[in-house]
Amino acid sequence: MEVLGKTGEFAEILYANDDKLLLPVENLDKIERYIAPGGVIPTLDRLGKGTFAKKLIKVKEKVFAIAADIIKLAAKREVIEPIKLNFEGVEEFIKEAPFTHTPDQKKAIEEIINDFKTKVMDRLLSGDVGFGKTEVAMVASYIVAKSGYQVAVIAPTTILVNQHFESFKERFKDTGIKIAKLDRFTTGKEKKEILEKVKNGDIDILISTHAGLNVEYKNLGLLIIDEEHKFGVKQKEKLKEMAENIHTLYMSATPIPRTLNMALNQIKSISTLETAPKGKKVTKTFVKEWDENLIKEAILREIRRGGQVFYIYNNIAYIEQKKKELQNILPDLRILVLHAKLTPAQIEKGLVDFINGKYDLALTTTIVESGIHIPNVNTVIVENADKFGIADLHQIRGRAGRGKHEGYAYFLVKDKENLSEDAKKRLIALEENSFLGSGQVLAMKDLEIRGGGNIVGAQQSGQIKGVGYNLYIKMLEDTLKEMLGKKEEKNEVEVKLNINAYISNEVVSEDRLRLDLYKRLSKAKNLDEVYEIEKEIVDRFGKLDKPTQNFIDKIKIKVLAQNKGIKSISNFGQNITILYENGEKEIIKAPAKDDEVILETIFNKLKT
Repeated sequence: MEVLGKTGEFAEILYANDDKLLLPVENLDKIERYIAPGGVIPTLDRLGKGTFAKKLIKVKEKVFAIAADIIKLAAKREVIEPIKLNFEGVEEFIKEAPFTHTPDQKKAIEEIINDFKTKVMDRLLSGDVGFGKTEVAMVASYIVAKSGYQVAVIAPTTILVNQHFESFKERFKDTGIKIAKLDRFTTGKEKKEILEKVKNGDIDILISTHAGLNVEYKNLGLLIIDEEHKFGVKQKEKLKEMAENIHTLYMSATPIPRTLNMALNQIKSISTLETAPKGKKVTKTFVKEWDENLIKEAILREIRRGGQVFYIYNNIAYIEQKKKELQNILPDLRILVLHAKLTPAQIEKGLVDFINGKYDLALTTTIVESGIHIPNVNTVIVENADKFGIADLHQIRGRAGRGKHEGYAYFLVKDKENLSEDAKKRLIALEENSFLGSGQVLAMKDLEIRGGGNIVGAQQSGQIKGVGYNLYIKMLEDTLKEMLGKKEEKNEVEVKLNINAYISNEVVSEDRLRLDLYKRLSKAKNLDEVYEIEKEIVDRFGKLDKPTQNFIDKIKIKVLAQNKGIKSISNFGQNITILYENGEKEIIKAPAKDDEVILETIFNKLKT
């Protein structure tokens, strides 16, 4: 848009009654994208009415209460004296791992050790499926158990408990550390014996389902909770109670979006595993319509290379029918059927037989979704994939590609054309983001589609609907910083220069990319950030033309002026007016009327 003969770009904001407000793009940090649970469309406010401001005040009160609760819990832990731990032998234990630790794993272990030495740990270990969270947990367990304290590992499913038990048993076999497991297969007599040993301190590490929440420990030092979001409300309360004054490590394969990560980081320690372990292969992902030939080809290819297949079919009533259907396609196929209506003993026996190669394919409901590790399964087929959530599909996909072979995931739908919009978005996101560590991207996509309610707790979803997820998280982060005295006061500067300044579509032709660059530049806090973005634009799009360079220089001026007590900078021809916060006014004159000369004059003035 042209203003006084000079061109700039503006975001056009539409209000009720078709009223419009034009926002200069350098101020894009003033607006947030609206994402809410269930794809809620907000009602538009009238321009100048102030209803949104009132809504913000209400939400802020709620956010304040939540932030206060979070800080209260964190403060409680701060005053507790941490148990004294012995770090002898930990270096040797790390070296004995059957693989080399990734840089992220090393960093996470260092952070945990530092927590152990300085405070009562409350740490979240977030990492994609198969990125080695269990190994980090085992190093932490080694330190605590070797120091004479007990470790409780709590997982939501029997299968996951068994898997952790096998991993721990193998890793700790030469350490003298005693490990036991409690799950629904444990007989009454065994259970009694284990409980007695835990009480007497004869068991160092207990791995269990929520049964481990009601156990009397002799001297519990570390609580490890896997996939906490899968526990029920009562169990979560019990976990919270147990975790109040002992070292706690939460593990999650559903990565936290970075925005929320930043907000939580004020009070909760977070370690993220983003580097794939050496040799881990990408799982190729395909979204296809159900087709007999495709299924035949996918299964036979896997069997030919000596592998096995998971076929996810989430309908117990028709699962036997599905088995017949598959056997009609491949008569010699050895099929195991698994679902939640079988007894725990039947599920366990079936899985053991499957692992031992007695079957080619496991036809199963989603009981295999969480954390199960069978390296020989490198093809996963999911029928009616549109009925699953994005996190579930990402977890299921994580079952493949855990061995030395490349994994394949087929997400099958009945009819691509008739999918709901949300299902389409979910499946496209999964197909496009199959690279290692893509869980972070998917977590954000999932938020866009589903809204952030269940990540910050269901009770907050009302507030999120009011202002949108991005703004809600920003408010939570700001409130936490404010309450912890970490909020930096940023002076708002208005830069009203009559010059041609915009990212030209000759340089960046795609609107979406320009918008993203404007947003990032408007949020830049220091000159280094602006220079980084400028360098990136040159790398990606080539030499900058004059309007684009002018816009970036204008942002540099805005950033510099923020620390100088300046309220606004404007110009009329060569005359430049600088208005200070204290009411003082300064007028300087540029040597010429050229845009570049005006910018240079201001820049030189601010640098002094």
